[in-house]
Amino acid sequence: MPNRKLYIETYGCQMNVVDSEVVAAILLQHHYDVTEDINEADLVLVNTCSIRDNAEQRVRARIRDLRKLKEQKEQVSIGVIGCMAERLKEKLLEDESIVDLVVGPDAYRDLPALLEEVESGEKGINTILSLEETYGDIRPVRMDRNHVTSFVAIMRGCNNFCAYCVVPGTRGRERSRDPETILREASELFLNGYREVTLLGQNVNSYIWKKGDHPVRFEKLLEMVAGIDPAFRVRFATSHPKDLSDELLRLIAQYPNLCKSIHLPVQSGSSSVLERMNRRYTREHYMDRISAIRKIVPAATISTDIIAGFCGETEEEHQQTLSLMEWVAYDFAYMFKYSERPGTYASEKLKDDVPEPVKTRRLNEIIELQSRLSLKSKQQDVGRKFEVLVEGTSKKSQEQLYGRTSQNKVVVFPKKNVKPGDYVEVKVSDCTSATLIGRQV
Repeated sequence: MPNRKLYIETYGCQMNVVDSEVVAAILLQHHYDVTEDINEADLVLVNTCSIRDNAEQRVRARIRDLRKLKEQKEQVSIGVIGCMAERLKEKLLEDESIVDLVVGPDAYRDLPALLEEVESGEKGINTILSLEETYGDIRPVRMDRNHVTSFVAIMRGCNNFCAYCVVPGTRGRERSRDPETILREASELFLNGYREVTLLGQNVNSYIWKKGDHPVRFEKLLEMVAGIDPAFRVRFATSHPKDLSDELLRLIAQYPNLCKSIHLPVQSGSSSVLERMNRRYTREHYMDRISAIRKIVPAATISTDIIAGFCGETEEEHQQTLSLMEWVAYDFAYMFKYSERPGTYASEKLKDDVPEPVKTRRLNEIIELQSRLSLKSKQQDVGRKFEVLVEGTSKKSQEQLYGRTSQNKVVVFPKKNVKPGDYVEVKVSDCTSATLIGRQV
């Protein structure tokens, strides 16, 4: 009997990409093969994100679209996995009649048993959170297309409890993976031709493995992965400002293959807003960490996350965010309007009182400023040479390749005798606010 076909759609963060690869690995051991053609699928899994309402609405719309597939192919099973499954639980089965399966982020090992329930005509559900599950023993099925860059999750969950965030409720408390399993997974990536890995965690700085006499903290883990091979680039995400140490920065400066780009979410430039957000640092502390980056790793680019219109945000507090952006001169930013998420501290204790038009205007001002900062950052690179890791062919032209610098800037350049996975030296001749343009030298 031929294996059944599994089709996975992934929404949201990089952690969800890793989770989809873990799910594929589990089901491959139970007579499933991954397909990229949804029309031949026996099982469709939608891996979801709950961090913003817009993300959930996109998933809802996609589930409604899948109704047509179910009508055409009655035997296909539809499952919702991930954070949205964890947040809504049984309500998803009630609201979306075509959904057969609801599985939270810590219950993927139970998928084969749940699918047996579905095959017998029942609905399958498991949204129990774990204090121990890391999937550290599972070798993910790599579903990336370029086979050059990939992700390794080093921990799961979060203990920070930011007022606006659903992650502690949907992914549970923090727990770290055995460093040996991380090192094994990263080493296998390099041996299989990958040339860059990103270590993932909701807050990678708080990684700690306590078994034995000598705890392994994030700095040591990063050094271990960087030591796999000098030709293996290493990135990480995401750092929390309260935990970004000088020791970590010195390590980045020491190892050429530790990428010179740091993602440091600020969320707001106002200490009073940060206090309401329960971010556990002030504007001044954040600026101190930026100054440390500039001093210890001067070549590093800095990116961030910013939320416009959080509960009670005044015009003065908004202006403080803009002034901090100017001071840092971010190279890139993820920028959003605040959207209240059920079950968070902010939804229960704070008032979402910034009018929607004001949120929109403030977000547009943030985006406009960041566009200028991003363009200025790229313009400063014109005339300079960078080592670029080739990732693939440009979407706009088959005659162009694209790759990234250590600073995580995308570079487009004409094809020559190089292929994805190669390192090339490129001299930048022009730019847009999003892309560097150059030629091999």
